[in-house]
Amino acid sequence: MSDRWLAVERAGALTTVQDLGRPGYAHLGVPRSGALDPPAAALVNRLVGNPPDAAVLETTLDGCAVRARSTVTVAVGGAPCPVAVGGRPAAWGAPVLVPAGELLEVGAATAGVRSYLAVSGGVAVEPVLGSRATDLLSGLGPEPLSDGTVLPLGASPGPPARVDGVPQPRPPVHLVLRVTPGPRADWFTDRAVRDLTTRAYRVSAASNRIGLRTEGPGLERARTGELPSEGMVLGAVQVPPDGRPVVFLADHPTTGGYPVIAVVRAADLPAAAQAVPGTTVRFVPVRRR
Repeated sequence: MSDRWLAVERAGALTTVQDLGRPGYAHLGVPRSGALDPPAAALVNRLVGNPPDAAVLETTLDGCAVRARSTVTVAVGGAPCPVAVGGRPAAWGAPVLVPAGELLEVGAATAGVRSYLAVSGGVAVEPVLGSRATDLLSGLGPEPLSDGTVLPLGASPGPPARVDGVPQPRPPVHLVLRVTPGPRADWFTDRAVRDLTTRAYRVSAASNRIGLRTEGPGLERARTGELPSEGMVLGAVQVPPDGRPVVFLADHPTTGGYPVIAVVRAADLPAAAQAVPGTTVRFVPVRRR
């Protein structure tokens, strides 16, 4: 057996293996999945010398702790958090050498929600449909990490990036999501459409990898009745019976029966993934490209 592996000593609230996801299978009912903050995942991969599609660990709020069998280079990014190696403080947002047998601790996020841990060689769990991503909706990919999980690592790549640190966007204090009209905007009253883009919402604590749920004014329908299930896209703003918008994220269902009032620009979704519960959300209308 190779000596390139990680042992999970503290899994945290929710830590999963993520990469670029598995696009192209929506017709089979399989979501894309993948890292909720792709720029952060790509950056930590670059810092340790991995290709952009290497699998990383995505933590949620309270981090994780792992021990490497062999000496590895790691980088932690995304939500800012304390990092320690062998009990000593280490850099966040920069390459860090972890000697064989030492404990790497990714602490609780001091801002934002999701931190990303890249390890030289990438997490080399068995791919499913071309991806190593954990999909919480369909159950594809590896299970969320638990204490004692052992994760194989790939072959060591080239040298890490020669930087002390790189700029990374801070998690949003106020979340602004640019939207275009959705395919079922006509299912809502004019006032509801106006409320969506003029009134403030808040991020709900019920948010997860499937969708960012909101708290705020309910949106009134102009049409009643049931909508036959239809295809859903990343960033769709679906409105369930309680009237509170839900923004679909990476593990979203591929079909749904609630009307979609708007669609969020893909470029704004990484910030949505880092918005803590209680963050103010505003939907800003923009023209279709």
